[in-house]
Amino acid sequence: MNNQTTPQTAANQVVSNYESLSALTGRMREAAVQGEWDHLTVLEKQCSQHVATMKPVDAASTLDEQARLLKIEIIKKILADDAEIRNRTEPWMEQLQRIMHSNRQEQRLQQVYFADN
Repeated sequence: MNNQTTPQTAANQVVSNYESLSALTGRMREAAVQGEWDHLTVLEKQCSQHVATMKPVDAASTLDEQARLLKIEIIKKILADDAEIRNRTEPWMEQLQRIMHSNRQEQRLQQVYFADN
């Protein structure tokens, strides 16, 4: 049995990997839209792991024109999902930073005013 990967098989694997990544970023977008921050964090970890496993296959593969165009379309969807995720998470992150900053100021005031007691 031949264990070598044909160029077409490698191209199919690359496209399949990007389709899986796109599905994952779609779930991340939905989690962000729903405000499910804990679930989004879990999905982000899965996404990072998936990208890490994709890189070697992607780097070693040469795609034909059809596969290359399909990969580009999938990447465009991934980038659109990423933009929507950022649109949803950035306001939440800014609010969290304001809360943390306010808490630090409150702690400093308590240290100053209650240090003499």
